[in-house]
Amino acid sequence: MTPTFLPAGDRALVLQLGETIDAAANARLIGFAAALEAEGLAGVTEIVPTYRSVLVGYDPERLRGAVLEAHLAALWAAQAITAPAPEGRLWRVPCLYGGAVGQDLAALAEAKGMSPEALIALHAGAEYRVYMIGFAPGFAYLGGLPEALHMPRLATPRQLIPAGAIGIGGQQASINSVAGPSGWRYIGWTPWRSFDPGREPPVLFRAGDRIRFCPVEAPEAEAIAADLAAGRLEPRPEPEGRG
Repeated sequence: MTPTFLPAGDRALVLQLGETIDAAANARLIGFAAALEAEGLAGVTEIVPTYRSVLVGYDPERLRGAVLEAHLAALWAAQAITAPAPEGRLWRVPCLYGGAVGQDLAALAEAKGMSPEALIALHAGAEYRVYMIGFAPGFAYLGGLPEALHMPRLATPRQLIPAGAIGIGGQQASINSVAGPSGWRYIGWTPWRSFDPGREPPVLFRAGDRIRFCPVEAPEAEAIAADLAAGRLEPRPEPEGRG
């Protein structure tokens, strides 16, 4: 796969791989971003892997765009002979389906000709890939949504959706990181916070991670939220080797 280089203003360069969403390409890009990060190239200010590209921010007073492009091309060629990026961490995320936050569960189930219980089982039975973090700090874009649950976004976005809301938009799933407006359809809520500025690191998930949603009832979700707020609990991925 040969990348295309695109300028993003005068302080960033985009290395783009194809025009479609592909897990193998995404893994290659995440591995490339990690290799570039490890180099610590002087003048590089930011590295952001996305679905099918890597954005590389740079300081033009320290690093010329043409020099950076040549360096990225050489690193990409070198990475072509290395092993693919390792499998991402697995997170089992508690999810309270339905309720005030999961307000679209019943309507979506009806539209799909299934019961809410069947929809929950289908959604929770899939393994999702974090393709990228973006839009808002810690907002996780997830691939792997079962095709039967694909659904267009709302024609008119709602003005306020809380942090932790579990959404569906087109062929993607998501975990809201901060409260804000959204046109996605929401079927549940997790007490986990994918973004917490007081935590280190503040962003819980990263590109390449895997997520499975674990249904919980309201009392358990409330207890988890209370333990998190009190510092008695910290979200963690599954230990390596489990899954």
